[in-house]
Amino acid sequence: MPSQRPTYKSPLEGYENAPPLPTEKAEDGKSLLNIQTGVLSSAYEKFPEPLDNGRRGAFDVHVYHLPNHPAQARYASELHSRIRHEFPELRIYTFWSKPVGPHPIAMFEVNIFTPAQLGAFVGWLAVWRGPLSVLIHPNTTEKTISEGGEISEAEKEARNHTDRAIWMGEKVLLNTDMFWEVMDH
Repeated sequence: MPSQRPTYKSPLEGYENAPPLPTEKAEDGKSLLNIQTGVLSSAYEKFPEPLDNGRRGAFDVHVYHLPNHPAQARYASELHSRIRHEFPELRIYTFWSKPVGPHPIAMFEVNIFTPAQLGAFVGWLAVWRGPLSVLIHPNTTEKTISEGGEISEAEKEARNHTDRAIWMGEKVLLNTDMFWEVMDH
């Protein structure tokens, strides 16, 4: 189990000397006015560290279904096929009819490699996921203890699947204990 609580760097790191933000409302009368600099965030082109910009991909998307619920299993199978047709550039894994790894119910997985893919696929999935729950979790490259870092591989994976996770639909309770059972032995 985790040996310590995660710590978080300030999201304002690197902006300590930025000018104060205006408090006025924008033209719509609701949102805040932001000063345009003409420079887009680099996050539009490349995921920020420690997200994996390499072969593994920065995000895994797990789409869950109940195999003993025929209509839901059929919808999930059709969605899996549709994703393979519409997003062939993504890495799409086997359609499972049983639990796999920390996932306590059946699912399939899709890997995301670029910020553009993440924006396009998650927006598309918001419309097309139907009755299915979806876990979107990052893959990160922090050094683990075996690489001279401060956390174990199990802690890193558990954090990515929980603290850093994004859910669409109902949250599914994952078996994160298996990370310690498998990875740290």
